[in-house]
Amino acid sequence: MYEYLKSLHLIFVITWFAGLFYIVRLFVYQIEANQKPSPEREILLTQYKIMTYRLWFIITWPSAVLASIFAFWMLFFTDLGKAWLQMPWMHVKLGFVFVLYLYHLKCHQIYKQLQNDKFNYSSNFMRLWNEGATIILFAVVFLVILKNAFNWIYGVIGIFLFSIIIMLGFKFYKRLREKK
Repeated sequence: MYEYLKSLHLIFVITWFAGLFYIVRLFVYQIEANQKPSPEREILLTQYKIMTYRLWFIITWPSAVLASIFAFWMLFFTDLGKAWLQMPWMHVKLGFVFVLYLYHLKCHQIYKQLQNDKFNYSSNFMRLWNEGATIILFAVVFLVILKNAFNWIYGVIGIFLFSIIIMLGFKFYKRLREKK
């Protein structure tokens, strides 16, 4: 039973992250469409609102809920899950999952603002925001795979360096876009 739960959990974690990655990309497009002249702006904004609605409520939210249900089921209703709850790496992982929930809720707030034609963020901010889910994904995958072999100091340094590399890549990409 545990392996089935784990498989379902992983499937919905993957679709949840896919939704988070793509929704923020759609936010970028929606923000940039708002800067286009009429009637292009209205046509694009209408289409992006439909696309973000479908992605958010048909894929991303259901995936988040189902990934969570299967995770809780594994952790609280199986012997292996109960044993994992005693391990320090699982506490750290659950901390990152909590941050992922916060990220998801912030994306929901941004989604609602954009659906109401409130553009509070730049497309460059959204490109950078999109990397938040990537950092969380890296942290969780390394924690789950390495478990007790994970060296906390190197892990923290690695996530910090990975974040710096992402920032530098973002700045480099921004310069390339501005030259065009």
